[in-house]
Amino acid sequence: MWEARAVQGRGAELLEWARARVLAREPLRREVFRAPQDRVLVLTWWEAETLDAELPELPEPDAELITRPVHRWRFEAVE
Repeated sequence: MWEARAVQGRGAELLEWARARVLAREPLRREVFRAPQDRVLVLTWWEAETLDAELPELPEPDAELITRPVHRWRFEAVE
């Protein structure tokens, strides 16, 4: 999971930036969401043995586009 918060009023620009990013390889599934306060969330699904497997990540956008560093989390399905 990748989540970033855009500078106020630049949420649409951050959304387009995230949608345009091409990863080194394609995930099984990728979904992009927007939320209040100009937030953008990208969820990707991967075939991997462990949570710490080497996987492509969305990069950090240019500092002038975001209000803080990107948050990244990895999850695994349990059911």
